[in-house]
Amino acid sequence: MFALSLDNPLRRLTPDGRLLFATRFVRLFAYGALSVVLVFYLVGLGLSESRTGLLLTATLVGDTVISLFLTTRADRLGRRRILILGAMLMAAAGIVFASARNWWLLLLAGTIGVISPSGHEVGPFLSIEQAALSHVVTDRARTQVFAWYTLAGSFATALGALAGGSVTRALQRVSIEPVSTYRGVVILYAALGLVLAVLFSRLSRAAEAATFSERQALRGAFAGLSGLHRSRAVVMKLSGLFALDSFGGGFVIQSFAAYWFYLRFGVDPATLGAIFFWANILAGISALLAARIARRFGLINTMVATHLPSNVLLIMVPLMPTLSWAIAVLLVRFSISQMDVPTRQSYVMAVVTPEERSAAGGITAVARTVGAAISPLFVGFMFARPRLINLPFFIAGTLKIVYDLLLYRAFVKVHAPEELRR
Repeated sequence: MFALSLDNPLRRLTPDGRLLFATRFVRLFAYGALSVVLVFYLVGLGLSESRTGLLLTATLVGDTVISLFLTTRADRLGRRRILILGAMLMAAAGIVFASARNWWLLLLAGTIGVISPSGHEVGPFLSIEQAALSHVVTDRARTQVFAWYTLAGSFATALGALAGGSVTRALQRVSIEPVSTYRGVVILYAALGLVLAVLFSRLSRAAEAATFSERQALRGAFAGLSGLHRSRAVVMKLSGLFALDSFGGGFVIQSFAAYWFYLRFGVDPATLGAIFFWANILAGISALLAARIARRFGLINTMVATHLPSNVLLIMVPLMPTLSWAIAVLLVRFSISQMDVPTRQSYVMAVVTPEERSAAGGITAVARTVGAAISPLFVGFMFARPRLINLPFFIAGTLKIVYDLLLYRAFVKVHAPEELRR
């Protein structure tokens, strides 16, 4: 059944569609590899945990600003050109991080370039790729193709995390100092940015916006409130809630979670790579299961019923007495934590009018990015104080539980159209 599901929507992809799957995989592989070693590398360069947190916050804020600037110009200047530019910014940031030790230079590169400390999407790529992918697949196949596109990213992140840890272990076995092994992963990140640029250069004109309405769609997604009319109130409420959820999640982004395992249990990056490999694999599989559950119980019920226990498990991770128990709780948490992602995206599209979907998706995405960008600043200060290293998990879980309860209270009676027709 798994193979048949894979063959059905993906066999009919155009060359551009297959190329966009390849770029997604390469990019998320690079993000996953970097996220496992990034904090180790920055601390190894001599940065304090506090400065590292500040740097990662600036990186995420910078990525948001650059993404807005590039994405709103993509359909006017050309999607392929902007995607290539984004890939070059990714490669340039990796080169500077691999060669510089000056904090201000790292800050500049992280702010202007594209660096992912979380293992998740940053930069201008996702919105443009999804718009381009929509243009090269049929309407009937779009939902299935997007589901596999998301799953491909999760698997790529998992493999990247495994590779990042394995590369550092292999290099350290030949007596290379740890910071140099981490630098090897950063160099790999830069190299994959260049590979990404080459892949994007092979996109055809079929991936570009062809009509005025298509050119306006992506631009409207980030044009602020001008793209919203009747749905403005619901989008603003959802954006505020999503920002709260991401702010909580920002306390346990993959880079800091990996470093916590090192501080608490002395886990080396190779083992961390294996841990987050399985965590991301489970997360990817859970996202596929979410649609089936939502058809029976509803989008909001599925979001809250799966997200709430995952946040309780998040709080439990630092309470575990041994490494094995901490890993087990983390993996169980990941096996249900991402079920709210496709349901959340579907719900946003369902509760706004069709002409406002692009703007709604863009505004809620920006709200999530801004929320996540603030948290690493506080985590860095906590990690600099041994007694507080467990606190990020408690804060993250608590804030995300508050989000779940507020979301349920505000939207449990606001049903998607397909739920009203049952």
